[in-house]
Amino acid sequence: MAPSNFAEAKHLAKIVLNNFLIGTLAVLPIIVVAQIVIFLAHLILSTVFGVQEAVGNYGITFLAFAGVFGLLTYIGHTVNKRRHSLVLSLVDLAIERVPFLNTVYRVTKKIVDMFRSRPDEQKREIVYVEYPREGMWLPAYVTNREGDRYVLYVPTSPNPTNGFTVIVHESKVVKSALDISEVTSFVMSVGSDFPKSQETLGLPR
Repeated sequence: MAPSNFAEAKHLAKIVLNNFLIGTLAVLPIIVVAQIVIFLAHLILSTVFGVQEAVGNYGITFLAFAGVFGLLTYIGHTVNKRRHSLVLSLVDLAIERVPFLNTVYRVTKKIVDMFRSRPDEQKREIVYVEYPREGMWLPAYVTNREGDRYVLYVPTSPNPTNGFTVIVHESKVVKSALDISEVTSFVMSVGSDFPKSQETLGLPR
């Protein structure tokens, strides 16, 4: 192959690959949403057919799911209005008496409460912390605090549910005006969605 033809083929391959990557990134949000929908649909269908197989009657299956739907809606309504639910309180009392399960249940509730924001409650504090070395800053959720020590959850991109927990002195963090949704968006978008990017100008070198 002549050098000019090779250069043209290389240039064409680069253009095709670049367009492929751009197209892939463009439809990635659709793919993620589609995967979530497929997962939920599969979960619902497998549960429906599982109940149907167990009871052998579609009418009973429908009533069972209608009852579950109504119960969850009622629980959501009471939690939204009163911040607590009698049903959940009874479940709490029952699970707290079971070893091991009570620990898993308590920790899971704390994690869910951390990410569930309520407009009438104090906003979850967000800070920047240096990691993995000085001069490199990451946003982190403040999950706990004792005196001058911060307990931080540092999410990793692009999945904010992956990360690590550290304990640092308050002098090692820089406070941020970001909220949980903004940090989550920042992590999932690998930094392309950064609502308060001007904060980086105030970070120490």
